[in-house]
Amino acid sequence: MVGWATADHLRTDLVAQALDNAVRQRRPEPGVIFHADRGCQYTSAQLATLADNLGVRLSVGRKGQCWDNAVAESFFATIKAELLDRQPWPTRTRAHKAIFEYIEGWFNTRRLHSSLGYLSPATYEATRHHPVDRVA
Repeated sequence: MVGWATADHLRTDLVAQALDNAVRQRRPEPGVIFHADRGCQYTSAQLATLADNLGVRLSVGRKGQCWDNAVAESFFATIKAELLDRQPWPTRTRAHKAIFEYIEGWFNTRRLHSSLGYLSPATYEATRHHPVDRVA
């Protein structure tokens, strides 16, 4: 999970903030792909303009093909099961802090993912960019 944001709405501004956060954090090469479903936030002119300004290519799944976005859907199911549905969240601030700790302190750094060969995302990314068999 590279870029994320929380809000009390589902407007395009929320998606734009998450995309902007991802680009600021990783500074990807121009042409990096942002894939999403066909929700109106992802197909909006506002997001298209932002993506163009950031050098990001937008991609949306095929109509009626839920598995095109399976990794993202899996993340949402996981965070709901492992965090959000386990207790009530009396304030947005507490929920935001818990989501931050879950993503940045657990999901990205320590949680093993079968789709990544049972590595954490941080370990996978580090070994992908710096092969294990190469001695530094």
